[in-house]
Amino acid sequence: MTALVAVLSGLLGLAVGVGISRAAGRFPWGAGPAAGVPATGPAVPAPVVVAGTAGLFILATLRFGTSWELPAFLFLAAAGVLLAVVDLRHRLLPNRVVVPSVGIGAGLLAVAALLGEDWAALLRAGLGAIVLFTVFLVLALISPRSMGMGDVKLAGLLGLYLGWLGWGAVVVGAAAGFVVQAAAALVLLAGRRIGRRGELPFGPAMLAGAALAIGWSDALLS
Repeated sequence: MTALVAVLSGLLGLAVGVGISRAAGRFPWGAGPAAGVPATGPAVPAPVVVAGTAGLFILATLRFGTSWELPAFLFLAAAGVLLAVVDLRHRLLPNRVVVPSVGIGAGLLAVAALLGEDWAALLRAGLGAIVLFTVFLVLALISPRSMGMGDVKLAGLLGLYLGWLGWGAVVVGAAAGFVVQAAAALVLLAGRRIGRRGELPFGPAMLAGAALAIGWSDALLS
């Protein structure tokens, strides 16, 4: 049954990936604070976006099976891909994605808590969001050049999901983001793709770190 659901999730991920690729290609979306944001990074090819989204949907299904929490993590996968693609291209995590994602994610996890009778996990999710938001806010205030408010808000979103899984996932997920960022910087420096003073968007690394923690959360909590 899980394998069948994983295949169906992969097909859904393909369709969602197409939509994400088109949405990212049209960014910025209309008038507002994001309008006029220049593209300063490379565009992510549509096949990579589509295949990546489908792959994440399959992995999420294999990780959570047919549980009530699966829809919440599928939503996180979709939102995360969109945020990563936009941040890589424009060095920006748009509020129009991050802020609603927090509310939608909280709602989906609340449904999972209601149907699965796991209110402790929901409480932990809320606390995880607050903790990571606060920690990253302090870091942003200390070093505003290396971390923006978009990263702070994304930390709240990721803390919500990591907190649902457990405090071990919160710690590892947050720390893994910095490790991924450092590793990416070293690789790009070695390949002379960036200079020593080059800046990388932090959002994709945060999302990758959280994905690793989510994928290995069973081992973290065992």
